[in-house]
Amino acid sequence: LDVSNFNAPELTDITDMFIGLTNLETLNLSNFNAPELTDITDMFSGLANLETLNLSNFNAPKITNMEVMFKDLSKLSKLDLTNFNTVNVTSMREMFSGCSSLTSLDLSSFDTTNVTDMWAMFCDCPAWDTVDQEKFAHGVCAM
Repeated sequence: LDVSNFNAPELTDITDMFIGLTNLETLNLSNFNAPELTDITDMFSGLANLETLNLSNFNAPKITNMEVMFKDLSKLSKLDLTNFNTVNVTSMREMFSGCSSLTSLDLSSFDTTNVTDMWAMFCDCPAWDTVDQEKFAHGVCAM
């Protein structure tokens, strides 16, 4: 699915945007622009066959909720989130939970100052070993 030039200047909520697209293997959102967007809960959650996700120029600076955004993307092995603006985010609950093929993540650009909920953020996600564990200490999954 190529929505590389997705432009929605007034959109505020895209909860469950791609829900039900279980056979999707590639998704290109490289020039995603939604400057008023605040809620991306479950945006990609459950896309079990997704192998490639391009979010290289993702522009949504007002996001507050990223709950279960990438949950259960079990075939996704890499994800570039270096351009994500997380300064307003308050919830990253279960964000990468179930991303069992994701072995590394560069979240050094993530500002978690306002995040109050990281519960199970990295449950069943090997990338936990590659992130700043002090910064994301509340995201660890209690086994």
